[in-house]
Amino acid sequence: MKYQRSHKHTARVVARVTQASSILLPILTFIVACLPVAAQVRVSVQAPSEVVQGDRFRVSYVVNTSEVSNFSVGDFEGVDVLYGPSRSQQSSFSMVNGKTTSSSSVTFTYTLSAAQAGTFRIPAATVTSGSETVKSGSPHLKILPSGSASQPQGGAGHGQQQGQTHSAQPDRMHTQNIGDRITGKDIFIAVTASKKRVFEQEAVLLTYKLYTLVNVSEMQGKMPELDGFHVQELDRQRQPELKMEHLNGKNYGTVVWSQYVVFPQRSGTLTIPEIKYEATVIQQNRSADPFDIFFGGGSMMEEVRKTVVAPAVTLQVDPLPTPRPDNFSGAVGKFTMKSSLTPQSLNANDATTLRVTVNGTGNMKLMNAPVVAWPKDFESYDPRTEEKTRISAAGSTGQVVYDYIALPRHQGKYTLPAAEFVYFDPADRAYKTLRGETYTIDVAKGKGGGSVSTNYSKEDVELLNSDIRYIKTGTPNYQASDSDFLGSLRYWGIYAALLALFLVVVVSFRSYAIANADTARRRGRGAGKVATKRLQAARRLLAAGDANAMYEETMRALWGYLADKLNIPVSELTKDNVRERLAARGVADDVVDAYLRAIDDCEFARFAPGEPASMMQRVYEQAAAAIEGLRL
Repeated sequence: MKYQRSHKHTARVVARVTQASSILLPILTFIVACLPVAAQVRVSVQAPSEVVQGDRFRVSYVVNTSEVSNFSVGDFEGVDVLYGPSRSQQSSFSMVNGKTTSSSSVTFTYTLSAAQAGTFRIPAATVTSGSETVKSGSPHLKILPSGSASQPQGGAGHGQQQGQTHSAQPDRMHTQNIGDRITGKDIFIAVTASKKRVFEQEAVLLTYKLYTLVNVSEMQGKMPELDGFHVQELDRQRQPELKMEHLNGKNYGTVVWSQYVVFPQRSGTLTIPEIKYEATVIQQNRSADPFDIFFGGGSMMEEVRKTVVAPAVTLQVDPLPTPRPDNFSGAVGKFTMKSSLTPQSLNANDATTLRVTVNGTGNMKLMNAPVVAWPKDFESYDPRTEEKTRISAAGSTGQVVYDYIALPRHQGKYTLPAAEFVYFDPADRAYKTLRGETYTIDVAKGKGGGSVSTNYSKEDVELLNSDIRYIKTGTPNYQASDSDFLGSLRYWGIYAALLALFLVVVVSFRSYAIANADTARRRGRGAGKVATKRLQAARRLLAAGDANAMYEETMRALWGYLADKLNIPVSELTKDNVRERLAARGVADDVVDAYLRAIDDCEFARFAPGEPASMMQRVYEQAAAAIEGLRL
């Protein structure tokens, strides 16, 4: 009986413990879930990329934690601080499917006024949270000069693309009155080509950029069918964003409306024709009666159609150098290649697959498959192609996978030569050959005793499985071997000639390597002379009144000087990487801004209205001053 009571007491204790655990476990789980998880402290900057001189705007520093013990910021340049910093805090808590998340942040906001035109850096902020001190970024802020009253007064608009129809609704764009004439100064499209002289099949990026002073609600237009070009439109995932640019004393709302990558299919002077866009401009009826409008008798706004013509672009297309290699794939660009063979050991009549992958950028949709030379006893098939590419500013980028399937018909050991892919590199102006790996294939005897081919005549049988040759009949013709050749005078003469030839090749190759290594340095030293010659040519074209040729020569001088000095191909130069490279070399921001402004003004001068002679003179003087000021 005593033992039974003890057993019942133990059972009651276990039951109570189990009951307590069932109650406490969810509570402990909830408490642990609610505990904040330590995260890395970050500070982000929220600010506009450009504003107009005299405008008010805000700059906010957002810290992803509420535990902030110290906040400091550097000096603001080019702006006046009207108020700040004001501090605000935000916290959130959510529970989804039993999972609890919480977040908090602190925002420090400054209210500023744009004081002077130019490009400045928003100062970085330093924040202390616990024992950790972090620093924010320091983005650029472009302050545009204040323009005339007919221009947009800052702000940003967004566009929407549906098929070939685009729409843009700027927030603070100037709205004309009904009946006002819309001129070429109010809205126009500038066209730029990434290159004006290219090789056949080399990618060229065409950018169509809209400049407007009026409210544009919609634009329709598309690239016509082009003769002599393969055309691909650049996929713009994001809605076009309206930005501000100062041009000819006015602040235009600008947006990159469309971009196309074209691949010229033949040499010569080829022209991309003009494109006509139909723009819908919103005008305001200031004399309308609000009561009439309320009862359906009129409207405050009216849509007006305006035809905007994007000018034609002419390209000089050079033919590919001759002679072309016999196995040239037709690819033009920059590529790499790798290969794999699976399996390398198999039975006769079983399949093996050679996979060749070509990666790179260029005319990947137009190139041919690499050349593969299978052994004679293999039955091969045309490759299966899988394309994984996307269109980019430099052409088709990605990879193309080729799968070659072959069946060996007899056992033995075979060598598969390396696959070859020959392409043309326009940057180096040379054909280049890529090679995969060389493979050794072990073929065992197939099931059922293998197969013997009977499709050869006696004269065609060269070697089957390395053990049977066609037996020739008749009396053999024996010849005595030259046993006195080894160690003879003729032997040592050939040996000495081969050694001398080897030394000549080594010395020549070393001289060639040294000369190539010094090419970039010589190119940089001669950049100033090349730019001066181009400016002299532009000066002659200025005197002759040839505006288009003068602007093209000036652009070549500006971009060419940067390419030679920074040792970067012109096709890879962008305003962003130019700014980074020049800043790394210690060039002042105002000098960089002046240089890039000279490029912008030259690029758009031929499309902007105004007096051609005075505009050409101003662009030329600005380019010459920019190059002189950037002497590296």
